[in-house]
Amino acid sequence: MKSNLSFEEKYKAMLNRDASFEGVFVTAVKTTGIFCRPVCAARKPKPENVIFYDSTQEALQNGYRPCQVCKPLEKANETPKHIQDLMHELLIDPYLRISDLDLKNRNIEPSQLRRWFQKNHKMSFHSYQRLLRINSAYQRISVGDAVTTAAFDVGYNSMSGFNERYRSVFGNAPTHSKRKAVIHIARFTTPLGPMFACATSEGLCLLEFTDRKMLETEFKDLTKRLNAVILPGSNHHIVQTQKELDEYFEGKRIAFSVQVFMPGTDFQHTVWNSLRTIPYGETISYKEQAIKMNQLQKVRAVASANGCNRISIIIPCHRVIGQNGDLTGYGGGLARKKWLIDFERSNLQKDLA
Repeated sequence: MKSNLSFEEKYKAMLNRDASFEGVFVTAVKTTGIFCRPVCAARKPKPENVIFYDSTQEALQNGYRPCQVCKPLEKANETPKHIQDLMHELLIDPYLRISDLDLKNRNIEPSQLRRWFQKNHKMSFHSYQRLLRINSAYQRISVGDAVTTAAFDVGYNSMSGFNERYRSVFGNAPTHSKRKAVIHIARFTTPLGPMFACATSEGLCLLEFTDRKMLETEFKDLTKRLNAVILPGSNHHIVQTQKELDEYFEGKRIAFSVQVFMPGTDFQHTVWNSLRTIPYGETISYKEQAIKMNQLQKVRAVASANGCNRISIIIPCHRVIGQNGDLTGYGGGLARKKWLIDFERSNLQKDLA
């Protein structure tokens, strides 16, 4: 396995503003004394003026200052505090309707909020509110509440408006709510960039970096397999996932206990279960994984099933590498895969020291 990315690889990632390298390195510029994230929108420096560091701490120790454009000391694309507060209020009280005037009274510019939601949730803030209300109504109806009670409790003033909105989301009337399931989706940040977590009442069914190229395909596959719709919201599986993931990145957790729910074939389940037996801080090859599963003749099928894993980090497909030791195939990007492997090994060495 390569011990380090080359200068050329890092410089290319910086030029391309490749988000999959977030947390892997920072770019220090000799002429300005400033260091930046790989995705910084500032003017790109010439190669001879660049020094790459593996962490913000290294850059600070060498006398460089954090960029005021990309703010490398903050988590990448972290939800601003005022937006976190808004989302928390809406989760607690789905009846709440926050208008543009309400936003201005809170010193929040509505257009900026709209842009943030479009960029990070692919919808407007008002659409986000409406979908939260529909999700809340679904949860009430599914446990036996009357449709009219659920509709008025979440803020609808007319049943015709509620029925129309409900049908547009679920494809059927509220009285047939049990025909469709709901997959809750939440976004949170990590040192390697933002992630989406999806969960049903049965467990966590997706955990992926938001810039994963196959993300939309995974969403469509999940909704088809589960006959479900994906709606903004949260449940105890998502809350537990975020807590355990925070502990993992702080170096305080080496195993996860959150319940997972992964629709797939019997063979895929066997492969995914085998991934969970790979010890923290260790790696094996695809061939070694197949041998452990008594599937030596199906190495390619094992690798393909690994690639279908929808739950990053918790189902640790990043611990499987090529037989020659090279990093291969990781949906979150090879730079993140290397970071995770090095991070786990470093934590193990600290524990042994």
